[in-house]
Amino acid sequence: MNYAKKVWTYLVIAFVALVAAVNYQLFVFPNQFAPSGLNGICTMIQHLTGFKVGYMSLFINVPLALWCYAEVSKPVALRSMVYVVTFSVGLLALDYVDLSAFAYATDNGTSKILGPLVAGVIQGYVYSILVRASAYTGGTDFISAIIHKHSPQKSVFGMIFTMNACIAAASYFVYDFQMEPVILCILYSFMSTTVGERLMKSGRSAICFQIITDYPNEISREIIDKLHHSTTLIPGKGMYKGKQTNVLLCVINKTQAAALTNIIHRYPYTFAIVHPVSEILGNFKNLSGDGKEVKEILDAGDGQTL
Repeated sequence: MNYAKKVWTYLVIAFVALVAAVNYQLFVFPNQFAPSGLNGICTMIQHLTGFKVGYMSLFINVPLALWCYAEVSKPVALRSMVYVVTFSVGLLALDYVDLSAFAYATDNGTSKILGPLVAGVIQGYVYSILVRASAYTGGTDFISAIIHKHSPQKSVFGMIFTMNACIAAASYFVYDFQMEPVILCILYSFMSTTVGERLMKSGRSAICFQIITDYPNEISREIIDKLHHSTTLIPGKGMYKGKQTNVLLCVINKTQAAALTNIIHRYPYTFAIVHPVSEILGNFKNLSGDGKEVKEILDAGDGQTL
Protein backbone atom coordinates (compact mmCIF):
# COMPACT_ATOMS: atom_id res chain seq x y z
CA MET A 1 0.00 0.00 0.00
CA ASN A 2 2.79 2.44 0.90
CA TYR A 3 4.65 1.54 -2.29
CA ALA A 4 1.56 2.24 -4.41
CA LYS A 5 1.06 5.55 -2.60
CA LYS A 6 4.65 6.57 -3.32
CA VAL A 7 4.29 5.68 -7.00
CA TRP A 8 1.07 7.69 -7.16
CA THR A 9 2.85 10.64 -5.51
CA TYR A 10 5.60 10.61 -8.15
CA LEU A 11 2.98 10.47 -10.90
CA VAL A 12 1.16 13.45 -9.40
CA ILE A 13 4.44 15.40 -9.18
CA ALA A 14 5.13 14.66 -12.86
CA PHE A 15 1.59 15.68 -13.80
CA VAL A 16 1.72 19.06 -12.03
CA ALA A 17 5.14 19.64 -13.65
CA LEU A 18 3.50 19.23 -17.04
CA VAL A 19 0.72 21.58 -15.94
CA ALA A 20 3.39 24.14 -15.02
CA ALA A 21 5.06 23.70 -18.43
CA VAL A 22 1.77 24.26 -20.24
CA ASN A 23 1.15 27.26 -17.98
CA TYR A 24 4.41 28.85 -19.13
CA GLN A 25 3.67 28.19 -22.79
CA LEU A 26 0.11 29.55 -22.65
CA PHE A 27 0.32 32.47 -20.24
CA VAL A 28 3.93 33.41 -19.40
CA PHE A 29 5.94 33.41 -22.62
CA PRO A 30 3.23 34.99 -24.85
CA ASN A 31 2.85 37.97 -22.48
CA GLN A 32 6.58 38.76 -22.28
CA PHE A 33 7.22 39.06 -18.57
CA ALA A 34 9.52 37.31 -16.12
CA PRO A 35 7.89 35.12 -13.44
CA SER A 36 9.33 34.83 -9.94
CA GLY A 37 12.29 32.67 -8.90
CA LEU A 38 15.20 31.39 -10.96
CA ASN A 39 12.83 30.57 -13.81
CA GLY A 40 12.25 34.31 -14.06
CA ILE A 41 15.96 34.79 -14.72
CA CYS A 42 15.87 31.94 -17.25
CA THR A 43 12.86 33.54 -18.96
CA MET A 44 14.67 36.85 -19.34
CA ILE A 45 17.76 35.09 -20.74
CA GLN A 46 15.55 33.25 -23.23
CA HIS A 47 13.99 36.57 -24.26
CA LEU A 48 17.41 38.12 -24.86
CA THR A 49 19.35 35.20 -26.35
CA GLY A 50 16.82 32.57 -27.40
CA PHE A 51 18.44 29.97 -25.15
CA LYS A 52 15.57 27.76 -23.95
CA VAL A 53 14.27 27.86 -20.37
CA GLY A 54 14.01 24.07 -20.44
CA TYR A 55 17.75 23.66 -20.88
CA MET A 56 18.67 26.36 -18.37
CA SER A 57 16.34 24.90 -15.74
CA LEU A 58 18.14 21.57 -15.98
CA PHE A 59 21.63 23.10 -15.90
CA ILE A 60 20.84 25.20 -12.84
CA ASN A 61 18.68 22.79 -10.84
CA VAL A 62 20.66 19.55 -11.23
CA PRO A 63 23.65 20.75 -9.15
CA LEU A 64 21.30 22.43 -6.66
CA ALA A 65 19.34 19.19 -6.31
CA LEU A 66 22.54 17.24 -5.69
CA TRP A 67 23.50 19.77 -3.02
CA CYS A 68 20.06 19.46 -1.45
CA TYR A 69 20.38 15.66 -1.66
CA ALA A 70 23.59 15.77 0.35
CA GLU A 71 22.69 18.54 2.79
CA VAL A 72 18.92 18.48 3.42
CA SER A 73 16.89 15.42 2.39
CA LYS A 74 17.35 12.65 -0.14
CA PRO A 75 13.59 12.02 -0.67
CA VAL A 76 12.88 15.74 -1.13
CA ALA A 77 15.73 16.12 -3.62
CA LEU A 78 14.62 13.07 -5.64
CA ARG A 79 10.98 14.16 -5.78
CA SER A 80 12.00 17.69 -6.69
CA MET A 81 14.16 16.38 -9.53
CA VAL A 82 11.17 14.50 -10.91
CA TYR A 83 9.38 17.85 -11.07
CA VAL A 84 12.37 19.72 -12.53
CA VAL A 85 13.12 17.13 -15.22
CA THR A 86 9.47 16.72 -16.23
CA PHE A 87 8.96 20.49 -16.31
CA SER A 88 12.07 21.08 -18.40
CA VAL A 89 11.40 18.24 -20.84
CA GLY A 90 7.76 19.34 -21.06
CA LEU A 91 8.80 22.88 -21.99
CA LEU A 92 11.18 21.62 -24.67
CA ALA A 93 8.60 19.21 -26.09
CA LEU A 94 5.87 21.86 -26.18
CA ASP A 95 8.10 24.01 -28.40
CA TYR A 96 7.18 21.56 -31.17
CA VAL A 97 3.45 21.79 -30.46
CA ASP A 98 1.37 24.61 -31.92
CA LEU A 99 -0.54 26.04 -28.94
CA SER A 100 -1.26 29.42 -30.52
CA ALA A 101 -5.00 28.69 -30.58
CA PHE A 102 -5.00 28.36 -26.79
CA ALA A 103 -2.28 30.82 -25.73
CA TYR A 104 -3.53 34.06 -24.21
CA ALA A 105 -1.98 37.25 -25.55
CA THR A 106 -3.49 40.39 -27.03
CA ASP A 107 -1.98 42.18 -30.00
CA ASN A 108 -2.79 45.67 -28.71
CA GLY A 109 -1.94 44.96 -25.07
CA THR A 110 -5.50 45.20 -23.74
CA SER A 111 -6.27 42.86 -20.85
CA LYS A 112 -2.65 41.76 -20.80
CA ILE A 113 -2.95 41.60 -17.02
CA LEU A 114 -5.15 38.49 -17.25
CA GLY A 115 -2.34 36.25 -18.51
CA PRO A 116 -0.06 36.74 -15.47
CA LEU A 117 -3.02 36.52 -13.08
CA VAL A 118 -4.11 33.16 -14.49
CA ALA A 119 -0.49 31.96 -14.60
CA GLY A 120 -0.05 32.91 -10.93
CA VAL A 121 -3.20 31.05 -9.90
CA ILE A 122 -2.11 27.90 -11.72
CA GLN A 123 1.43 28.05 -10.32
CA GLY A 124 0.06 28.56 -6.81
CA TYR A 125 -2.01 25.41 -7.22
CA VAL A 126 1.05 23.53 -8.48
CA TYR A 127 3.13 24.70 -5.52
CA SER A 128 0.49 23.65 -2.98
CA ILE A 129 0.41 20.13 -4.44
CA LEU A 130 4.20 19.87 -4.38
CA VAL A 131 4.42 20.88 -0.71
CA ARG A 132 1.93 18.15 0.21
CA ALA A 133 4.03 15.71 -1.80
CA SER A 134 7.21 16.87 -0.03
CA ALA A 135 8.82 18.31 -3.17
CA TYR A 136 10.16 21.62 -4.47
CA THR A 137 9.94 23.47 -7.77
CA GLY A 138 13.72 23.87 -7.71
CA GLY A 139 15.73 27.07 -7.89
CA THR A 140 15.20 29.33 -4.89
CA ASP A 141 13.38 26.53 -3.06
CA PHE A 142 16.59 24.48 -3.02
CA ILE A 143 18.65 27.46 -1.91
CA SER A 144 16.15 28.31 0.84
CA ALA A 145 16.13 24.73 2.13
CA ILE A 146 19.93 24.63 2.32
CA ILE A 147 20.14 27.99 4.09
CA HIS A 148 17.40 26.97 6.52
CA LYS A 149 19.25 23.73 7.27
CA HIS A 150 22.40 25.56 8.38
CA SER A 151 20.84 28.79 9.70
CA PRO A 152 17.25 28.18 10.86
CA GLN A 153 17.10 31.68 12.35
CA LYS A 154 17.54 33.37 8.97
CA SER A 155 14.47 34.48 7.07
CA VAL A 156 14.42 32.53 3.81
CA PHE A 157 11.25 34.35 2.82
CA GLY A 158 13.12 37.64 3.05
CA MET A 159 15.78 36.28 0.72
CA ILE A 160 13.17 35.04 -1.78
CA PHE A 161 11.39 38.40 -1.66
CA THR A 162 14.65 40.24 -2.33
CA MET A 163 15.46 38.00 -5.29
CA ASN A 164 11.98 38.40 -6.78
CA ALA A 165 12.23 42.16 -6.34
CA CYS A 166 15.52 42.12 -8.25
CA ILE A 167 13.95 40.05 -11.02
CA ALA A 168 11.05 42.49 -11.30
CA ALA A 169 13.45 45.43 -11.46
CA ALA A 170 15.69 43.73 -14.04
CA SER A 171 12.71 43.01 -16.28
CA TYR A 172 12.34 46.75 -16.82
CA PHE A 173 15.65 46.78 -18.70
CA VAL A 174 15.20 43.41 -20.41
CA TYR A 175 11.78 44.17 -21.89
CA ASP A 176 12.63 47.45 -23.67
CA PHE A 177 12.53 49.78 -20.66
CA GLN A 178 8.84 49.32 -19.95
CA MET A 179 7.08 49.32 -16.58
CA GLU A 180 4.42 46.85 -17.67
CA PRO A 181 6.63 43.70 -17.36
CA VAL A 182 7.62 44.85 -13.85
CA ILE A 183 3.98 45.13 -12.82
CA LEU A 184 3.13 41.79 -14.42
CA CYS A 185 5.98 40.09 -12.53
CA ILE A 186 4.72 41.54 -9.24
CA LEU A 187 1.15 40.42 -9.96
CA TYR A 188 2.30 36.93 -10.89
CA SER A 189 4.37 36.62 -7.69
CA PHE A 190 1.50 37.90 -5.55
CA MET A 191 -1.07 35.55 -7.07
CA SER A 192 1.12 32.44 -6.97
CA THR A 193 2.12 33.08 -3.33
CA THR A 194 -1.40 33.94 -2.18
CA VAL A 195 -3.09 31.00 -3.90
CA GLY A 196 -0.37 28.56 -2.80
CA GLU A 197 -0.55 29.61 0.85
CA ARG A 198 -4.36 29.57 0.90
CA LEU A 199 -4.54 26.08 -0.59
CA MET A 200 -1.84 24.73 1.74
CA LYS A 201 -3.53 26.13 4.84
CA SER A 202 -6.95 24.83 3.79
CA GLY A 203 -5.83 21.30 4.62
CA ARG A 204 -4.52 22.31 8.07
CA SER A 205 -7.26 24.71 9.14
CA ALA A 206 -10.08 23.94 11.55
CA ILE A 207 -12.73 25.58 13.73
CA CYS A 208 -12.58 26.12 17.48
CA PHE A 209 -15.81 26.02 19.51
CA GLN A 210 -15.92 27.46 23.02
CA ILE A 211 -19.19 26.11 24.34
CA ILE A 212 -20.76 27.57 27.49
CA THR A 213 -23.24 25.07 28.90
CA ASP A 214 -24.79 23.38 31.93
CA TYR A 215 -24.65 20.03 30.13
CA PRO A 216 -20.91 19.38 29.63
CA ASN A 217 -21.06 15.61 29.98
CA GLU A 218 -23.96 15.14 27.58
CA ILE A 219 -22.52 17.41 24.89
CA SER A 220 -19.04 15.92 25.23
CA ARG A 221 -20.44 12.41 24.83
CA GLU A 222 -22.28 13.38 21.64
CA ILE A 223 -19.17 15.06 20.21
CA ILE A 224 -17.05 11.99 20.96
CA ASP A 225 -19.62 9.51 19.59
CA LYS A 226 -20.74 11.44 16.51
CA LEU A 227 -17.78 13.61 15.53
CA HIS A 228 -14.96 11.47 16.94
CA HIS A 229 -13.26 14.47 18.53
CA SER A 230 -12.91 15.14 22.22
CA THR A 231 -13.40 18.25 24.37
CA THR A 232 -11.58 19.98 27.19
CA LEU A 233 -13.69 21.00 30.20
CA ILE A 234 -12.87 24.33 31.84
CA PRO A 235 -14.82 25.37 34.97
CA GLY A 236 -16.33 28.84 34.58
CA LYS A 237 -18.40 31.44 36.35
CA GLY A 238 -20.96 33.80 34.82
CA MET A 239 -20.19 37.20 36.31
CA TYR A 240 -23.66 38.69 35.70
CA LYS A 241 -25.39 36.34 38.15
CA GLY A 242 -22.34 34.77 39.74
CA LYS A 243 -23.50 31.32 38.59
CA GLN A 244 -21.08 28.46 38.14
CA THR A 245 -20.99 27.14 34.58
CA ASN A 246 -18.82 25.08 32.25
CA VAL A 247 -16.78 25.90 29.16
CA LEU A 248 -16.08 23.14 26.66
CA LEU A 249 -13.15 23.73 24.31
CA CYS A 250 -13.40 21.72 21.11
CA VAL A 251 -11.49 21.91 17.82
CA ILE A 252 -13.13 20.22 14.85
CA ASN A 253 -12.80 20.08 11.07
CA LYS A 254 -14.69 22.66 9.03
CA THR A 255 -16.90 19.98 7.53
CA GLN A 256 -18.22 19.11 11.00
CA ALA A 257 -19.35 22.61 11.99
CA ALA A 258 -22.99 22.05 11.01
CA ALA A 259 -23.18 18.78 12.96
CA LEU A 260 -21.78 20.38 16.13
CA THR A 261 -24.14 23.34 15.74
CA ASN A 262 -27.08 20.94 15.66
CA ILE A 263 -25.85 19.29 18.88
CA ILE A 264 -25.58 22.65 20.66
CA HIS A 265 -29.08 23.72 19.61
CA ARG A 266 -30.64 20.77 21.44
CA TYR A 267 -29.49 21.94 24.88
CA PRO A 268 -31.16 24.92 26.62
CA TYR A 269 -29.10 27.89 27.82
CA THR A 270 -26.17 26.67 25.74
CA PHE A 271 -24.26 28.83 23.29
CA ALA A 272 -20.85 28.81 21.63
CA ILE A 273 -18.15 31.23 20.59
CA VAL A 274 -16.73 30.11 17.26
CA HIS A 275 -13.53 31.24 15.61
CA PRO A 276 -11.34 29.84 12.80
CA VAL A 277 -8.02 28.13 13.46
CA SER A 278 -5.50 28.85 10.73
CA GLU A 279 -3.29 25.83 11.41
CA ILE A 280 -3.24 22.72 13.58
CA LEU A 281 0.05 21.22 14.73
CA GLY A 282 0.41 17.78 16.22
CA ASN A 283 -1.82 14.72 16.05
CA PHE A 284 -5.10 16.16 14.75
CA LYS A 285 -7.11 13.92 12.43
CA ASN A 286 -8.76 15.25 9.30
CA LEU A 287 -12.32 13.95 9.54
CA SER A 288 -15.30 14.21 7.23
CA GLY A 289 -18.72 15.47 8.30
CA ASP A 290 -19.81 12.00 9.44
CA GLY A 291 -16.65 11.48 11.51
CA LYS A 292 -14.71 9.26 9.11
CA GLU A 293 -11.00 9.93 8.74
CA VAL A 294 -9.98 11.48 5.44
CA LYS A 295 -6.88 9.69 4.23
CA GLU A 296 -4.07 11.63 2.57
CA ILE A 297 -3.73 10.52 -1.04
CA LEU A 298 -0.13 11.72 -1.33
CA ASP A 299 2.88 10.39 0.49
CA ALA A 300 4.39 13.14 2.66
CA GLY A 301 7.89 11.66 2.57
CA ASP A 302 10.14 12.69 5.45
CA GLY A 303 8.43 16.04 5.94
CA GLN A 304 11.59 18.09 5.37
CA THR A 305 10.01 20.70 3.11
CA LEU A 306 9.76 24.20 4.59
